[in-house]
Amino acid sequence: MMSKARSDAVRPAARQAATPIAFVQAVVRGFERYGANPADALQRAQIAPSLLRRPEARVTAAQFELLCGTAMQQLDDEALGWFSRRLPWGSYGLLCRASLSAPNLGVALKRWCRHHRLFTDDIVLSLDDDGQVATLAIEEHRDLGSLREFCLLTSLRYVHGYACWAVDSRIALRDTAFPFAAPPHAAVYPLLFSGEMHFDAPRAGFSFDAHYLELPLRRDERALRAMLQHALPLTVLQYRRDRLLVQRVRELLHDPAADALHAEGLARALNVSLRTLHRHLQQEGASVQALKDEVRCGRAQDLLRRTRQPVKQIAHQIGYRSEKSFARAFRQWTGAAPSDWRAGGPVTPSDMISPAISGRIGIRPGGQGVPDDA
Repeated sequence: MMSKARSDAVRPAARQAATPIAFVQAVVRGFERYGANPADALQRAQIAPSLLRRPEARVTAAQFELLCGTAMQQLDDEALGWFSRRLPWGSYGLLCRASLSAPNLGVALKRWCRHHRLFTDDIVLSLDDDGQVATLAIEEHRDLGSLREFCLLTSLRYVHGYACWAVDSRIALRDTAFPFAAPPHAAVYPLLFSGEMHFDAPRAGFSFDAHYLELPLRRDERALRAMLQHALPLTVLQYRRDRLLVQRVRELLHDPAADALHAEGLARALNVSLRTLHRHLQQEGASVQALKDEVRCGRAQDLLRRTRQPVKQIAHQIGYRSEKSFARAFRQWTGAAPSDWRAGGPVTPSDMISPAISGRIGIRPGGQGVPDDA
C-alpha cells in the first residue's frame, strides 16, 4: 500500500530518468570507501555498470531509491560514507522521531539541528530566524572530498523533505545556495529545490518564509513508521500541498499596487506555475478571486470605518470603476450597502467577512481555517 509520504510527493512518470549518474557515482564511492563491492546494489536497482562511464546518463527516481536503500543497509551507513564515522541504519529515523513531538516546525527543526550534531560534527546544521526569513545552513568542519556535493545536497533535502512531511505542506524555498561551482548536471537542481539557485556561495543552505516555522506538526508515530518505509521520495521529489500559500497570496494582494494583479502575476511572484497556484489554492478551499474579494472587502470596511470619504471615492480606491458595481459587490460580501454598513457602526471580527466569501476561501465564522481532515 502506498504510504502518505509517497502520495503527497510529486512523482514523475515511473520510467522517466532524471537522476544524474553523478549521484549514482557518489553512492558507488561510498562502497569504495569501505572496500565493498557495489555490484549487488547496482544489480538490484537495475543500473548497468557501463552507465557509470557515461556522464550524461540518467536513472529513474525508483532506481535511485532502491540503490540508496540497498547501499545504506549493506554498508550500515545512512550517510553513505560522507562522514568520519558511520551513521548506522535507523539514524535518520531517530532524528525524525526526536523532532516529532515538537509543538511547531520551528522547534522541530532546532531539534533536528541539535540532534544531528550528536551523530557527527563533520557538518553542523543551524536554523536562523529574523521573523521574516528563516535560514537553514550547513557549516563544514571537515573536508568532504569527492562526496561533498552529494553530502550537502542530500543533507538539505533530508531536512527539507522531513519538514514538509511533518507539517503536511510544501515549504516553498526563497533560495538555495551551495559552496561549489555549478556542476555539469546543474539543470537537475531546480527539480530538487524551488526558488533561486546560487553556486559558489559561502556555505550551503536554503531560506524560506519564517511563517512556516509557526505551523504545527500534523504527524504521529504511526504515520512516521509508514513514512520511514518509503522515506527517499521525500528527499528527491517536491511536496504537493502548500498550507501557507493562501497567506502568501493574501500578503501580496494587501499591497494596494497589487489590486490589478491577476493570477499570472501572483504565480510569478510566488515562483510557481499558474496551474500549481490554482491547484494549491483549491486544496486549501480558496481561489484567487475569493481572496481578492476578501482583501477588497477588508480594505473597504476599513476605509468606511476610519474615514468620511464618499463611497464613490472608496470604490475607486479599491479598484472599482463605478460606485454602483462596488455597492453591488459590497452587498454580496456583507449583506449590507456601504452607506448602511458605515451607519451601523463597528462590527465584530466574525462579521467582517460574509458567508459568501468565507465559504469560498475555507474560513469558518470567527476567521479560523478549516483543516483538510476536519
